[in-house]
Amino acid sequence: MVFATRSQTSLFEPQSNVNVNGTTAGRTTSASSQSSRPASVESKSQSMLSQADGSFRSSDGSAHRQSRTSSQRHSPLTTDYGRRNEDGRPTRLKSQYPRTGGQRHVEYVLVASFHVDRGPIMEYQYPGAITGDEHMLAELMLPDQAHVRKQDWTVFFLHKDTSNDAAGGRTGSGEEEKKGGGGRNGAKENGSRPGLHEGDDPHGDADKDEEEEEEEDDDDDDDDDEEGEEEGREGDGQEADEEDGDDDDDSDEERSEGHPLVYVLNLVNTKPDPAVKRGWVVKAMAICTRHSFLHIYKPLLLLALEEYFKSPYPETLASLYDAVNSMDLSLMPRLSIFERYILQASDAKDLFLEKFEQMIQQRMAEEHAAPRETVEPAPASTVPDDDPNRTPTSQAMAMATGHGPPYALPRDTHEFETRVVYNHIPIPVKIPTALSPETVGGFSLIKLIQTFSGPHAKEAQPFMLHSHLSTSGAYTHPIVVLANAMLTQKRVIFLGHNLPSGEVAEAVLAACALASGGILRGFTRFAFPYTDLTKIEELLKVPGFVAGVTNPAFANHPEWWDLLCDLQTGRMKISHRIEPAPITDAFINFQQQPAHAAAGPAGPAGPTPPPPPSSSSSSSSSSHASGAVSALDPTGDQAFMEDVMRSIGLRHGEAVIRAKWRDWIVKFTRVAAAFEESVYGASALYAGEAEGDDAAHAVLAGHGFVWSDEGSRQRELTGSVHRIEGWRNTRSYYSFIQDLARLYAIRPIKSLDLHHLHDRLRTQKLSPAESAAIYTAFGARVHSYPEICQLLTVTPEAHAGLFYLSLGLFHPRPDVQAATFRLLARIRAHMAGRHFWNGLHRFAKLAYLRQQDAELRRCQDPAEAGALMAMEAGVHGEGRGGSGHS
Repeated sequence: MVFATRSQTSLFEPQSNVNVNGTTAGRTTSASSQSSRPASVESKSQSMLSQADGSFRSSDGSAHRQSRTSSQRHSPLTTDYGRRNEDGRPTRLKSQYPRTGGQRHVEYVLVASFHVDRGPIMEYQYPGAITGDEHMLAELMLPDQAHVRKQDWTVFFLHKDTSNDAAGGRTGSGEEEKKGGGGRNGAKENGSRPGLHEGDDPHGDADKDEEEEEEEDDDDDDDDDEEGEEEGREGDGQEADEEDGDDDDDSDEERSEGHPLVYVLNLVNTKPDPAVKRGWVVKAMAICTRHSFLHIYKPLLLLALEEYFKSPYPETLASLYDAVNSMDLSLMPRLSIFERYILQASDAKDLFLEKFEQMIQQRMAEEHAAPRETVEPAPASTVPDDDPNRTPTSQAMAMATGHGPPYALPRDTHEFETRVVYNHIPIPVKIPTALSPETVGGFSLIKLIQTFSGPHAKEAQPFMLHSHLSTSGAYTHPIVVLANAMLTQKRVIFLGHNLPSGEVAEAVLAACALASGGILRGFTRFAFPYTDLTKIEELLKVPGFVAGVTNPAFANHPEWWDLLCDLQTGRMKISHRIEPAPITDAFINFQQQPAHAAAGPAGPAGPTPPPPPSSSSSSSSSSHASGAVSALDPTGDQAFMEDVMRSIGLRHGEAVIRAKWRDWIVKFTRVAAAFEESVYGASALYAGEAEGDDAAHAVLAGHGFVWSDEGSRQRELTGSVHRIEGWRNTRSYYSFIQDLARLYAIRPIKSLDLHHLHDRLRTQKLSPAESAAIYTAFGARVHSYPEICQLLTVTPEAHAGLFYLSLGLFHPRPDVQAATFRLLARIRAHMAGRHFWNGLHRFAKLAYLRQQDAELRRCQDPAEAGALMAMEAGVHGEGRGGSGHS
């Protein structure tokens, strides 16, 4: 029996005879013979289906919260749920924010007010002065027309020079430092070093930590059980070298970070007061933090600013400062880059719950072993012990006030739940577990997309043609125009006339995340979530900025911007003063390629513009043949935006939309790599080994994006050539090359492009020999915990999960079936893989059971058969972390 790998419904129709990829199910009978099968065979099949549907459903959240015992077995043939040392004990996990990290959650608390005669003034900076230019900082904290609204929020960034911290060094403003970023020394007077490096990463702590973990987790064993104590490793030189390498990584991170960003969340309140000259009082309070999830501090700022109106003294700032720095995040496990990607792409609320439980067990073991007086050491983020304003930790306060147990598993592993106690009020906060680059604050991509998609859907207005921006012609979707402008480093301004500055700032942050996709960097460092006319000279010195403004005067100066996004009307406008895209050598070489002629030429203004979208064409687009859709939409952007709008209409949620944009950015970078290889013969966007041993087999030697045929490849490259050429000379392009090199260094499987091979199974019609080579390569190369994590990143649940891998169980060759069976068994025993396994349909699980029986029958060695049974028993009997569920 033969099944199609591109249609999941065929798996439930055993009588179908579609021949794709050479996969077969040899023990499945046809429809005509099913009715004449013996009753014993029918009952056995029903029993196996029940087992497939029941015994495999062993990962429910209710069962996951059972405590584990130390007497459970681990099969030698399976990959453990988590990493383990050579002695079989779990590898010690590390915290994202350890107690001994030496970094405060909040570095400064600022208060500014508006004086009738003097304008914006800075009242207090606690615990010290963050910058010498207090007037500039006060202007940022008090946006235009702040007095006409009772409340407003703003966000801005500071570039802090950490070299002067010990001497009370000051910090340059985001505007002045960004001026220095263009090679100017405008920020020297504020203590900031001029110049930005391409390697600067505002999320470097999140991106570098998993590199250290990948390098050191295999060597983290029981020598880590005593934290803070250096132990000799005379008999384990490799582990000592790894520890030394970790220290080097830390120092490298500090050097590559350059000037770390300080994120500032600012709250402005206006209160009527008849006693003052103008009848109202305007005050602003801001929190300065290194954490990109600064939106969690909003409830605290609301309470603190209200308290400051009643008690305008430095002690009010000190109480807020102490409260937020007493927040204990040391129980949040540090995830690798692959684990973060898996968590972000999944909606399973108990994914990696085992890590949180292990962190709690480690803490309890430390408390049990430590003396009573040292059980609760002060977190590194708290204030010094000799500070008279020091407050207890939120954990200790929770125990004292009876607000739940000190240690509890999270209800959703995407967020770490804790409390901040301010003025004896426990305030719950949720910190994202997996952080992505360029993701700052609590913005909404859905809101940004709906703002500009609604007017475009009602009445599409043509854009001025520009090859970098209007890649689908004059009626390119405005969100695609925005993404193109960000990718090609254009000057983008969000205008929100008569809107709160907080909405403008959120739009800027959402645009940075949209262009980044959690993959690319280089946007937030040159972003101005809010600015005004007084800083226009500094703004125009920044190459490729994105800024938020509320003054309508910006709309009257098209020489200041390349793309204007009007939040009030939902319209975008390309400036007629924008620089035309240059004709590059790569574009000329691509046009001269013989295969390019079949796809049709793309002029300097881009491909031929399609007709304006309409509701009827959008609703019926899914009925078009794939070839016709590709001809009208060579880049696929129109179909992609229709899919995004459909998901928004079905209320799929913010996480789904962000995942779709991440896939769009990943596809764009892979298409760009294919373009560079087509023109130059090699690409800087491909980090991999020379295809030596595997080059003998053409199936395994490939890499990069996969198209169904050569015509589709040429059409997409032709439609994307201008956008790619515009991106190739930007900050995000060069930062991405550096990120790829770092990712390659920690990638466990370097000799195969797993994404490429899996895409071949998804999109191409392969012969049995070709599909066999891919399935056996997966089975031979994917064994350890990090290797399975790497594989799972290319099989997200939103893209059918393990469906295409499971089709190897129906391959005509028995050795391929066996290799697929063992691969799926290892994935089932994996901490995250079991969630992917649960997403498989019953028919694949039934095939797995049949293959398991066949493996048992083929085992001649009793020891091997016993190991196989132990493997299956371990999967059914083990819960989280390699133990306990039934």
